[in-house]
Amino acid sequence: MTQINFTVNFEELTQELLNCNLNQIVKSQLITILNAYMEAERDELVNVDAKAKTGNRQAVRNGYYERDFTIPIGRLNLKIPRTREGEFSTKLFERYERMDQSLILMMIDSVVNGVSTRKVTKIVEAMGGEKVSKSFVSNAMKRLDPEIQEWSQRPLTHTNYQYLYVDAMYIKVRENHKVVPKAVYIAQGVTENGYRELIGFKISEEESHKAWSAFFSDLRNRGFSNPNLVISDAHAGLKSAIQSQFLNVPWQRCTFHFLQNMIKVMPKKNSEAERRVLRQLFQASTIQHAREFRDEFFQLVSGRSKFDRAAEILEQGFDDATQYFQFPQGHYKFIKSTNTLENINMQIRRREKVIRIFPNVDSAFRLIGSVLIDLSEKLEETKRYLP
Repeated sequence: MTQINFTVNFEELTQELLNCNLNQIVKSQLITILNAYMEAERDELVNVDAKAKTGNRQAVRNGYYERDFTIPIGRLNLKIPRTREGEFSTKLFERYERMDQSLILMMIDSVVNGVSTRKVTKIVEAMGGEKVSKSFVSNAMKRLDPEIQEWSQRPLTHTNYQYLYVDAMYIKVRENHKVVPKAVYIAQGVTENGYRELIGFKISEEESHKAWSAFFSDLRNRGFSNPNLVISDAHAGLKSAIQSQFLNVPWQRCTFHFLQNMIKVMPKKNSEAERRVLRQLFQASTIQHAREFRDEFFQLVSGRSKFDRAAEILEQGFDDATQYFQFPQGHYKFIKSTNTLENINMQIRRREKVIRIFPNVDSAFRLIGSVLIDLSEKLEETKRYLP
């Protein structure tokens, strides 16, 4: 039996598995690896390339049939290769029966570590009990990555989008023997029918005007047209990219972040009344009521130097933070902040917390893409986001 060394914190991993739907990601990637393994078995029997015309064939490929395979994490639907005369028979299942749960544990370990090539090699060795070539691992990974690549580059011409939410989060990646931060850009759209869709993500060096502009250009190249409103935080590079890429489209500054920016610079003691007025401002039902709360705040803090910075932030950002009043009242609470994207970021963070540091950018792209595909499928099953 192959000796397996685990590197994850299994106490954290147990909580991770209990609190999320990681099993779906595990299943998807495990199916890809098992199908690739059986395909390689048949290739070895046939002994020639699928498109080659030669008299040296040991057998003739004859498509696939499907079979359910039950393992500890659930039932997998596999594509079993076959040959015309029935010479091929996979040894996968008898090998699995001879081994313990190390395959599943290794698969989970690989998923939370981004499914690196080294991890996949260990998986295949655990399955077959012997060393495998780099070409096999490479081919297996080539079968895994296209799904994420295809999803991340799919056309966006099937609908028009009312609203666009964009946000960035930071992860740590090993690069040139150093641990460096990378920005993960994520975009979510709300369709004209009121449903949410995750429409894009990208891993970049940092948040900047240039990088955000490139991200938006990619969305446009895929068919994304001007939305009615763009919602984001007030990062300078992001804001300028939105203004240059989405001409004549209003920008909504996230009210949650805006409120936090003001509270952060206010005294922690004896400021309850001022905080309450700021919160009421963003709970107002009309722009006129919001302006009244704004003016009430200015009156409360007038002549009190400790509130000068908060008052300045409010004065400069009020108009950008109240763009949502131009839209249907039933949409206010859904479009005045990026909270819907914060929930997406939280799902990624739960995986990233276990990993801590991604071994490379491809690994990060693979895991984050898998999580987003899984969440995207869930969004398709949920009810309308907007009333």
